[in-house]
Parts: sequence; structure tokens; C-alpha cells
Amino acid sequence: MSIPRSRTASRLPRSLQIASALAGFGWAWWRRHRRSPDTLPARLRETLERLGTTFVKLGQGLSLRRDLLPAPFLVELEALHAHVPPFESVLAVAAIESAFGQPVDQLFAEFEPVPFAAASVAQVHRAQLPDGRTVAVKVRRPGIVAQVHADLRLLRRCVRVGQWLVPGLRRYQPLDLIDELGQCLHQEIDMVQEARNMRRLASTFDPVPYLALPHVIEPRVAPAVIVQEFSHGAPLATRNGTPRGRELAGLLLDAYVHQLLGDGVFHADPHPGNLFELPDGRLCFHDFGSIGFLDPASRTAFAQLIEGLMIDDAASVLDAVVAMGFISGPIDRRAYVRAISEILSSLATLPLNEWSMADAIWRVARIGAGANFRLPRHLLVLMRTLFLVENTLRALDPKLDLMQALGDAQRRAQTLQPRTVGRPMHEQLLRSAEQLPVVAMQMLRQLQLDEGRPALPLHHRGLEPMETTLARTGNRLALALVTLGLYLAGSVMMQHGAGPRLWGHLPVLSALAFAAALVLSWRLVRAISRSGHL
Repeated sequence: MSIPRSRTASRLPRSLQIASALAGFGWAWWRRHRRSPDTLPARLRETLERLGTTFVKLGQGLSLRRDLLPAPFLVELEALHAHVPPFESVLAVAAIESAFGQPVDQLFAEFEPVPFAAASVAQVHRAQLPDGRTVAVKVRRPGIVAQVHADLRLLRRCVRVGQWLVPGLRRYQPLDLIDELGQCLHQEIDMVQEARNMRRLASTFDPVPYLALPHVIEPRVAPAVIVQEFSHGAPLATRNGTPRGRELAGLLLDAYVHQLLGDGVFHADPHPGNLFELPDGRLCFHDFGSIGFLDPASRTAFAQLIEGLMIDDAASVLDAVVAMGFISGPIDRRAYVRAISEILSSLATLPLNEWSMADAIWRVARIGAGANFRLPRHLLVLMRTLFLVENTLRALDPKLDLMQALGDAQRRAQTLQPRTVGRPMHEQLLRSAEQLPVVAMQMLRQLQLDEGRPALPLHHRGLEPMETTLARTGNRLALALVTLGLYLAGSVMMQHGAGPRLWGHLPVLSALAFAAALVLSWRLVRAISRSGHL
């Protein structure tokens, strides 16, 4: 085994690799965005795949940001789930022995050195325990933790530079996106966290007769290795478009109604590679690096959202998205209800097999160009899951009527969760009454935080544009003063000639001051020209 390179030596090649890959895509975009733009989405996907795990996960996150990328790019980025070549078996064996402190031949009666599956985070080997049970041994890729940390640092630096050069990028909050990516990645590459997720979902899946998941083989869990039950089954993709595929689509929909509206914990990566049909007909989930959670109030709001979409109740849909946290801040309720009504009317004209609940939620949340749009981590995970579930459902049953199937699933689940799903409209008063204890508790908590004084926020419509204009004007005045100061400092240093000189004449410090002043002047002129006002 080769000796690891130092941090400085390993960072430079990776930096050059990332820079050259991104520069290559930038050059391709410059050449093709007018003549052949249809080739660019595939080029972006290939670029991210070449850069490895961190950038594959970044692409998967971007595939949900419909406010950032056009549809062709989203379609390509959704395909970033392909298998990758496995790493050397000797490294996998070394990782297993290091994790459990025993040779492989003592841990297992049999161990297959050739993995039967490999992904961007880990690869999986088949083995047999001394008691005869067949197990799957999932081994994390060597060096992936250090690579993820280094990649995230480089990404943050690149984004900061990009925001400085193009201030308009800030409104998309790219640093928050990278932080979100980092948090998700750190969880996905930690096998101990995956084992926790499996135990948590087991309590949700085990009572349901048509659901299954592999259980952890205790205590064989370490940060880099996890041993779990081996599931003998057929990939769900082999049932696409078949009569059995239609039945499995119903089971999958039932499974997510149970997860989202029942316990509120759900498998957050339901792409076809993670779903299998067991020989006994049960639906089996794999890969638990990412799971999502909905608290009781969010589950109630989500049930209300589904019901509002099904019966075209715009007011109920708005109440639900606000309660879930998609929309925040003061809003014009009448305008929002009118916009939601238009969205629901346009969706009603679509063929039944093209109706998308996830897309409907996204369009509602993005009303008003997303001025009040918020997407915290739990909602980002939820939206990603909804899009993946819908894609898998339509692959299994291309003629699926999603809303009809969802209504059937809610009715089937009504006996399991009669207080959360499947309630008709005439019970809205009862549902509101059920929410009163939650509202009262929130008010009491707020009173405790405010020393017994109730918080009564007042909002005056029409002041927001004035506040924005004043803030922008103040920023420009401050920038102009800094620029003037740099020009004066450069002139003073030119007169005194202090410090080293360029070409024997121009003081270096003076040159730096003038260069910084010119850049700030360019940004100031650019901002003013964009606004159209002096």
C-alpha cells in the first residue's frame, strides 16, 4: 500500500482537477450554449460524475432546485445514481479488519472479495457468518472522508469568489446549499449513522406486512463498515410496465403514505436501485444513508395539503404550505389564493398520468418569484423524496393516475391513522380543533421567551420596496466612499514612493490600491447601470 501524501501535496492535484473540469464545462458552455444547447446537460452530468462523490451529491441536490436550472438539466442530474467502478478488494478487507479488530476469516465463514454492488460512497460484499446466515458487508470507500472535507472547502472558496464577482448569485444562497450538501454527505458516509437510520425505520416497517428492510447485524457496525442482513430479491426496475409493476406501484404509494403521515420518518432515497421485490412479494428498501422526518404538526399540514390539492381548495393549500414552512413572512393572502387557484386550474387540464403532486407543491411555493419561498433541510429532503417516488411510480405504471391512486392509498391507510389521513372536508372543523393544543403550546412557549409579553408583530404593506431601496443606496454610498479612499491612498503612496516598485517606477502598494479601486468602481457602475437610475 502506498504512503499517503501530505495534505498540501494532495490538495493541489485535486484543486487542479476540479478547476480543469469546471473550466472544461465553462468552455463547452461558451461554445455550445447557442449552437447546440441540448448537449450541455449531459456534459454537466458527466463532469460531475468525473469529479466524484462530493460533486455527484451536489448534482443530486441541484436536481431539485427548479428555481436554479432549466428542465433539461434537471432531467440529466436526476440520472446521477449510476453505479461506479469498485475499489480494490484488498482495501475493503483492510477496512473490515481495522473496523472490527479481527481477520476476515475469523469474522466470516465465507467472504466474497469481489463486490456485487458499488456506489459513490461504498461497495457491498456478500459474506456468510459462522452461524450460517448470509450477510451483506458495506464498506466505505477509502479516503472519502478526507476528500469530502477538501472538496467542500474548495467549493466554499469558489462560491465566495463567484459571489464577489457576480453579486447576483447571493440571492440563490449558494453557501447555504453547500452547507446543506456537507451536512447530508457527512451523514451518508458515516455507517454508524446509517445503522441508526435502519433501526429507526425498522420500527416503522416491521409492523407492516408488505414492507421489509435488512436489519443490522449487531454489533458489527463501525464508521467505515456495516454488516446487515442479505436480502434476496429482484430490482424493482425489472417490473417496470408489467402487471406486477402496477401492483408494486400501489404498494410503494401505500408505503409512503404510511411513512409520511404515520410515524413521520421516511426513506429519503427511493430511486429504483434502492428498491427490491422479495420472493414473498414484499417491498424491500435498501441504502439508509438519508432519511427524513416530519413532526406531528407538519404531518397534519401535509395531509391538509394533499386533501386541498385533490379537491382544488386553494385556501386550504395555502394554509398547508405556510404551516409546513415553505412560505414565510407577511404575504398578500388574497393574491396567493388567486395564484394557487390558477395553478390548480392549469393542472386540471393535464392528462391524469402527467399530474405531479411534487411539481404542484413546488409551483405553489414559488409563487411571486419565490420572494417568500423557504426550503429548510427537512423540506428539501421531503421534496427530493416526492420527486423520486413519483418518478419510480411512473416507471412501474406509466398510466398511473396519481391523484386517484393517492386517494385510494389514503382510504386504505385510514384505519391505521384515522386522525391524520383520509378525512373528508366536512371534518375540517374537527381537524382544526385537534390543532388547538399545538397552537396553545406554541403561544405559551413564546410568552415564556418574551417574559410574559405577547409578541404582536405589525406589518405595513408597501414599505418593503422602500427598505430595499434605502439599503441599496446606503451600500452604494459606502462603496463609493471606500473607492474614493483607495484612490486617495494610491495617490498619496504614489507621491511618497514608499515600498517596492514595479518596473522601477510604480510603487507596489499604490498599484494594489488603484487596482482595488478600479474593481470597486466597476462594480458600482455596473450596479447603477442595472438599476437604470443614477
